[in-house]
Amino acid sequence: MFADRASIQVVAGRGGNGCVSFRREKYVPKGGPDGGDGGDGGNVIFTVNPHLRTLLDFQSRTLFRADSGAHGSGNQRSGKSGEDLLVPVPPGTLVVDEATGSTVADLLDHGATFVAAQGGRGGKGNARFATSTNQAPRNAEPGTDGEERRIRLELRLIADVGLVGLPNVGKSTLLSRLSAARPKIADYPFTTLEPHLGIVRVDGERSFVMADLPGLIEGAHAGKGLGLEFLRHVWRTRILLVLIDSLSPDPARDLGVLMGELRAYHDDLARKPRIVALSRSDLQSGGSAVEPPFPLEGARWGGSISGVTGEGTRELLDQIWIMLLATGAAGPDADLRDGDRVAGIQE
Repeated sequence: MFADRASIQVVAGRGGNGCVSFRREKYVPKGGPDGGDGGDGGNVIFTVNPHLRTLLDFQSRTLFRADSGAHGSGNQRSGKSGEDLLVPVPPGTLVVDEATGSTVADLLDHGATFVAAQGGRGGKGNARFATSTNQAPRNAEPGTDGEERRIRLELRLIADVGLVGLPNVGKSTLLSRLSAARPKIADYPFTTLEPHLGIVRVDGERSFVMADLPGLIEGAHAGKGLGLEFLRHVWRTRILLVLIDSLSPDPARDLGVLMGELRAYHDDLARKPRIVALSRSDLQSGGSAVEPPFPLEGARWGGSISGVTGEGTRELLDQIWIMLLATGAAGPDADLRDGDRVAGIQE
């Protein structure tokens, strides 16, 4: 199961109480106040772990509580602060405060952190309240409660190229042809029920990450089919590879549906750099299309391709790399693989 959403409760540690205490030593019958401060409560901190790929761990565990601070004691001994609770999350995790619905953190890079719940402050001991007019204070502060909040985690995959198309247009077949990823492939809609990532090698020096995502249908932006499951992960892709079935009776309409759904979800998706290609060319009886048989709506033409025979895929890879260079996603000699970012992806 590919878990890309989770709702959890985070509770920071309570601060320890300050202590009321007085020195009691031999020959010092009326020693001054020596109550120590309470320790601060621990924080709940999200930290990016590049080796995680899903939010599956949050399906069985939904409460995360940090340690409380220890109480102060006599002889001005402060209580020990509570340990912070470090909660690992995969790269690309969006942190949403469920009470307000606002996004409070977008955790992308290895080592990125976010304090999801702040620990309570430790109370002051009575030694802190001694003055020239009150030399024996009998009051101390209690510790304060740690922050508690309900958090929604959403995972948005990080990939260089996102495969976009209607169901059953050959996206999974193409990914399995170009990389070592082995998504489920069958001749019926919605074979792909969860995203798949694969590292695609252009040559010995250059490669990039491609994402095969669930098929998009009309009404997807409103949640029809697997729409919202799909569109969330298109967000972070650098460019889009739009596949149109070469056997479609109306390929121009298919492209219009896809672009309309991207635009309805968010204008930024429809403005992403994109390449349009005709898929499943091995099933065409009239030969492969050299020129686009329909308007591309601002996209680059990627030609006719086949994930089964490999026809046109060499030229398509060159087109993709040129576009990645043009968008600044790669330098002249760059290898877009990032050992941290794509840990666990099939290569």
